[in-house]
Amino acid sequence: MQNDQMTLHDIDVADFMKTLDSCKGDVYLETAEGDVLNLRSKLCLLMGLENILRGAVISEATIRCTRPEDEELLFRFNLFKEVPTKE
Repeated sequence: MQNDQMTLHDIDVADFMKTLDSCKGDVYLETAEGDVLNLRSKLCLLMGLENILRGAVISEATIRCTRPEDEELLFRFNLFKEVPTKE
């Protein structure tokens, strides 16, 4: 896993999920409470993601990616709110 991390703020969950679906490698979400979830695992999403959501927005979390292209995709989503389209 890379040492690069990004912090997400006020994320629309539906658009975030669409962006995650475009990622090829593992994407880890770390909360301030110490929770670490592999967001590419549907089981982790079902069992843990709802515990850290407030309404339909992730208030703050750190993301780590195993692939640089996934990190770029999520960075663009975080900064510009770009959601990848299916081609």
